[in-house]
Amino acid sequence: MARPLDLKRRQELLDRSVDYVVANGISDLSLRPLAAAIGTQAPVLLHHFSSKEQLVVEILGCVRGRLRSLGRSAEAEKPRSGLGSVWAWVSHPDQGPLMRLFFEAYGLALRHPDRYADFIDHAIHDWLDEPLAAIDDVSATLAIATVTGLVLDLLTTGDRVRVEEAMERFLLILRAHADWTTTQSPPPTKAASR
Repeated sequence: MARPLDLKRRQELLDRSVDYVVANGISDLSLRPLAAAIGTQAPVLLHHFSSKEQLVVEILGCVRGRLRSLGRSAEAEKPRSGLGSVWAWVSHPDQGPLMRLFFEAYGLALRHPDRYADFIDHAIHDWLDEPLAAIDDVSATLAIATVTGLVLDLLTTGDRVRVEEAMERFLLILRAHADWTTTQSPPPTKAASR
């Protein structure tokens, strides 16, 4: 008869696993080094999570939860426009490891969508549902693509000055076309109006 799960211990192991993955990445995750780093053994992890794949699924769910919590905390501490607030916390140097993990997890989930369907299903919709819920879906989609692209640029190049200037320019463009955020379709382009 299998030993019953200690749910408190399971959550502790999961939290420590997330901390480990934020610091070390997820692509090359192996149970033995993870277990040693968090003060347990691989069979204990398997007892609590049934498989490495299930542990990774739960880690990705926690990463998603942490990103959402950080976003809410940043907005509560320093309210700004939705997009300005999102940018402030995703581009903050302290969030670098978590954002690197987000992009790594995104790639892993795209490679194995059946295995990590929950992460894929929420990767975009979390942004649409919460920080950018006040604007229409098309404008929010443009905003998400711009912010994620600029964060990826920042993590890749470290050129904060250039990337921050690009974000400021994008916010100016959005403010100049504020009607984008209140209608279901953007204004026509020059080519479309000819």
